[in-house]
Amino acid sequence: MIVILLLVTLVVAIVMSYLIGLLFTKPIMKILGRLVSDELAPIWHRYLMFAIYVVGISGGVRLWEMEKYVDPDKNGVVLTLNSDRWMIEIYKTIIGSLQGVAWMLLVFFLFALVAYVVVKGFELKSAGSKADKFSMVGPPPQAKA
Repeated sequence: MIVILLLVTLVVAIVMSYLIGLLFTKPIMKILGRLVSDELAPIWHRYLMFAIYVVGISGGVRLWEMEKYVDPDKNGVVLTLNSDRWMIEIYKTIIGSLQGVAWMLLVFFLFALVAYVVVKGFELKSAGSKADKFSMVGPPPQAKA
C-alpha cells in the first residue's frame, strides 16, 4: 500500500508542477526576454521549468513523513492507511508542491526585479551620456540688437 501512496503522491506532484509551469510560462519568458538575449531566454526558461519540477516534486513527495506508515512509533503502533489518511496525504502533496514552487518563484522574481533595476539603470545612464554628447554645452548665443 505504501508503494501505491508513493506513486500517487509522485503523480500528483508532477501534475501540480506541470500546471504551475504552464501558468507561469508567459511571465517567465517575458521577464527573461527583457533581461537576457533572445538566444539565452529559451535556455533559461528550460532551466527554470526543470527547477519547478524538481522543487515541486521534492516538496510534494515527502518520504520522511511516509515512514510513519512503515515504521512503528515508540508505542509499537504502525499507522494504517485508510481513506481519510489518503486524502490528507494527497492534500499535503498538493500544498507541499505549491509551497516549494512558490518560494522558488519568489526568489526568481526577486532576483529578476533586482536585475531589471540594474539593467534599467545602465540603460538610463547610457542614454543620458549619449544625450550629453550631442547637446550644446551652454545656451545658444543671442543676437544683439
